[in-house]
Amino acid sequence: MVELVAKSPCGGRLPVEHGASRLSEVAMTRLTSLQPKQGQEKALSQALKSAHGMVFPAPNRATGKEGARAIWIGKGQAMLVGPEPDAGLAAHAAMTDQSDAWAMVRLEGAAAENVLARLVPVDLRQTVFKRGHSVRTMLQHMSVSITRISDEAFFILAFRSMAGTLVHDLETAMKGVAARR
Repeated sequence: MVELVAKSPCGGRLPVEHGASRLSEVAMTRLTSLQPKQGQEKALSQALKSAHGMVFPAPNRATGKEGARAIWIGKGQAMLVGPEPDAGLAAHAAMTDQSDAWAMVRLEGAAAENVLARLVPVDLRQTVFKRGHSVRTMLQHMSVSITRISDEAFFILAFRSMAGTLVHDLETAMKGVAARR
């Protein structure tokens, strides 16, 4: 009988480091899509605060901290990253386990902004895109969510099926930026 072995979305391709940037895979954790039921936005935000210490994020924002974040992922939708969702949230939101559907990476270092500038059509400079800001955008040809988590670090979510391409595109840009220094 064949024994199945769980693999991370990036399949051992990470971490990589080039110049002043480092790309690493974020350990697999719980991802839960939250969509407030009609008229339940405020109640969901209050329940999320009581249960997990963060409110439902405004558009293009993230709340919470390392290990427990709520990231805006689209109109009327957020991704709870980290904790097992409190059962009480179901009274106010549709919840879907997304844990196996996404790849999660962290791009950090002094050159991280320059790396992303080569790949995304969004201004991610810290003067504009501050800590806690989040955007759903295209990275090359794939849809991603990018959240600034510190002065020099970004949390990136991409569909698991695109993990290899995500790593390739980011690493290529990292090498290009490093070569210019």
